[in-house]
Amino acid sequence: MAILNIKGRAYDLTSRTLVMGILNVTPDSFSDGGRFLRLDEAVEQGLRLKDEGADIIDVGGESTRPGASVVAAAEEMARVLPIIQALSAATDIPISIDTYKPEVAKAALEAGATMLNDVWGGRRERAMLELAAEWGGPICLMHNRHEALYGDLMAEVAADLGASVALALAAGVRSENIILDPGIGFGKTAEHNLLLMRELSEIVALGYPVLLGTSRKAFIGKVLDLPVNDRLEGTAATVAYGITRGARMVRVHDVASMVRVARMTDALLRGGLAHEG
Repeated sequence: MAILNIKGRAYDLTSRTLVMGILNVTPDSFSDGGRFLRLDEAVEQGLRLKDEGADIIDVGGESTRPGASVVAAAEEMARVLPIIQALSAATDIPISIDTYKPEVAKAALEAGATMLNDVWGGRRERAMLELAAEWGGPICLMHNRHEALYGDLMAEVAADLGASVALALAAGVRSENIILDPGIGFGKTAEHNLLLMRELSEIVALGYPVLLGTSRKAFIGKVLDLPVNDRLEGTAATVAYGITRGARMVRVHDVASMVRVARMTDALLRGGLAHEG
């Protein structure tokens, strides 16, 4: 699929990589937990991400780091809905809701979100797929497992994602609205994540745009022996490499820096100058 439609906008995924900025409104996210709990701070950060070049803002109200506590739907909605409402009133940038709970997703869409991002790929709550079909906009289906146990990593990740796609299509989701995320860091060891990066083209070959989320993750810290907030260069390497392997979207914390990385990588791959002078 070359064109992705979000909120009435058509994005040509063959021309440049889209950058999704992360806005976590959680007390316990692995990198920025607790930083944007106040409404004014969260909105300010969302607008900053837009100004730094984000194409989409991904709002999440439940940490998905290993060992994080499950958040009740009511609490998750209390965290995300005021921010989505305020951001959608302040800017026309597309807003993604990062949730696997259909009741949260439905309320977020009503509040102004325009994309669904499900870390369980529609396989935990099938109602997410029914909601996506009824709503008619894009949904990202991410690969996830409770345990990092594989016989053949690439074959199994591809098969799991294929099963998510089949469920989505059966629920009525249009093919052009499906995005896939290989789930770097979710149910995978550091070695699994490195292999998945090297063989990312196998996920791209499934025929759907791939969203890559490597920003500041633990496998980068393990390779470089660095804490979470010192992983900018490692993240940049994974973003550039992922784009060369076929990723069409990247989900990042450090938007300004990663926009530059993506633009330069796009120019090297596809040619053309964004600015001349």
